[in-house]
Amino acid sequence: MINRKKIMLAFGTRPEAIKMAPLYHKLRAQADQFDTIVCLTGQHRQMLDQVMDVFNIEADIDLDLMKPGQDLYDVTSAVLLGMREVLRQYQPDALLVHGDTTTSLAAGMAGFYHGTRIGHVEAGLRTYDVKAPFPEEFNRQVVSRIADWHFAPTTVSRQNLLNEMTPAERIFVTGNTVIDSLFWIKDRLATDPVRQQRLIDKISPMLPFDWQHQRFVLITGHRRENFGTGFLSICEALKVLSLRYPDVQFVYPVHLNPNVQAPVNTILSGCGNIHLIPPQDYEPFVMLLMHAYLVLTDSGGIQEEAPSLGKPVLVMRDVTERPEAVAAGTVKLVGADKAKIIDNVSLLLEDPALYASMAKAHNPYGDGKACDKIISVLRTI
Repeated sequence: MINRKKIMLAFGTRPEAIKMAPLYHKLRAQADQFDTIVCLTGQHRQMLDQVMDVFNIEADIDLDLMKPGQDLYDVTSAVLLGMREVLRQYQPDALLVHGDTTTSLAAGMAGFYHGTRIGHVEAGLRTYDVKAPFPEEFNRQVVSRIADWHFAPTTVSRQNLLNEMTPAERIFVTGNTVIDSLFWIKDRLATDPVRQQRLIDKISPMLPFDWQHQRFVLITGHRRENFGTGFLSICEALKVLSLRYPDVQFVYPVHLNPNVQAPVNTILSGCGNIHLIPPQDYEPFVMLLMHAYLVLTDSGGIQEEAPSLGKPVLVMRDVTERPEAVAAGTVKLVGADKAKIIDNVSLLLEDPALYASMAKAHNPYGDGKACDKIISVLRTI
């Protein structure tokens, strides 16, 4: 009889859930080999729950730690203490954490304290500026120091880990699991016209233009380092662009954080071709991404997804831990700089040759089989 390995997935935010979802399903499909346990911290709540529903993920443990006004002290201490009891009760053979969230940091620390072996999914991303992005760069560097297996999405990530003296035999280049998720959603939409139409019917009332055929810029923003003057500059740039290009639409699913909501609603709510809509579930967001002309974002994941769909991306950050797409020419850094945002969006809207050069569908983040590669390592533990 096969001795099943007990694998715990710990996550608590929407991006983590999206990127862990395909791994969850792959592990559950091999129940003869793996006993899969999902532990939610609830670092985010509403947005996390949306993804759980879209990907049909069932949680075994939900710490439900989110509370109004929480800060990094609250989240870190609550996750650390909550995971202490979870690890004592379940005794997993491996604890998998993802990326660079505070949940990943604190859950990883709890695993380290407990003596549980840790697998770091999306390992080795670096800016080497510990304050940019904050606190993500700190979080992922700390997790790298305590992880037993490093599932690096690219050879660049692998080299970062090697440069830090991580043993080569602990590093596995897998691609990024977000591409697995993206392909999963695309395939489901392509094979289910009823579901596709339901999404169209959901999106259309929010967007009073022909969004399936008319040019629009898709915008996302939520990074902590852009709070304050950064978001003011971003919003002012968008207002200028909306006036300069009245025939172009701007679609902005606005993050729930009050630090984002306040400047966005104050500056942009009166602009006729800027459409401020609620945060979208992953599935409708992918559909919007598929139809967008270009993307303006400070997100990490979209830098990985958009190149698969041939969408140019302007990143509103000064540094990125994902240099592969920048090197490939599909992503450009513009910071939260009003003039740079205006100039670069204008160029892409006006210069077909430049647009075509950035819109070449090139995905340096894998072939959609990252989860298979991770599981092949887990079979050996």
